[in-house]
Amino acid sequence: MDIKQARKNVIEQQIRPWGGLNVRANQALTEIPREKFVPQEYQKLVFADIEIPLNSVDKMLSPKIEGRILDSLNLQGHEEILEVGTGSGYFTSVLAKLSKSVQSVEIEQELHEIAKTNIKKLKLKNVHLINDAFNYSNFKEEQFDAIVITSALPLINEELKKLLKVGGRLFIVVGSKNQMRATLVSRTSKIDWQTKSLFETHLEFMKGHEPVEQFSF
Repeated sequence: MDIKQARKNVIEQQIRPWGGLNVRANQALTEIPREKFVPQEYQKLVFADIEIPLNSVDKMLSPKIEGRILDSLNLQGHEEILEVGTGSGYFTSVLAKLSKSVQSVEIEQELHEIAKTNIKKLKLKNVHLINDAFNYSNFKEEQFDAIVITSALPLINEELKKLLKVGGRLFIVVGSKNQMRATLVSRTSKIDWQTKSLFETHLEFMKGHEPVEQFSF
């Protein structure tokens, strides 16, 4: 396989047709070696338009979702980013390529260690990895230009929105098991936010934030 050509094909055949048109973002997706972040048993599916399993629950985002996230954030290079859900570190590395700095939180220790090894090989110096459950209060003294949540939440928490700087943007998938929408939240002032629905999709819920099932009798 011609790896470089395969990466370009992902951009042309999967990301651009689905609305991923940001040239700078697509260049970063091409330059970061996706195959280095995919488990060995799924190497034949590295460039497939699917979510690749990392363990029994966690998966890599599909290329087209990655492209749409980057389009919505429109990163310019100066941003300080918070990512929740490091996974194998691939998308973390792409974000690092496009920004000033990335803090990435991963609850699973094994994935945290894998990501740390993968990112170290790329010699990226602007990534800080955190092995912990995500808690808003851990970041209450900080604010970010962009926040990326790589799993779903039932609702958008107000404390999460407050972690944005004025002018900052949050990408998140919100909803129920049967109906989820990718959503962009932009902070327009100290007290105002704008919410824009982007597209329908489906992601696993963030661990510890699953919706409570409602039963009727």
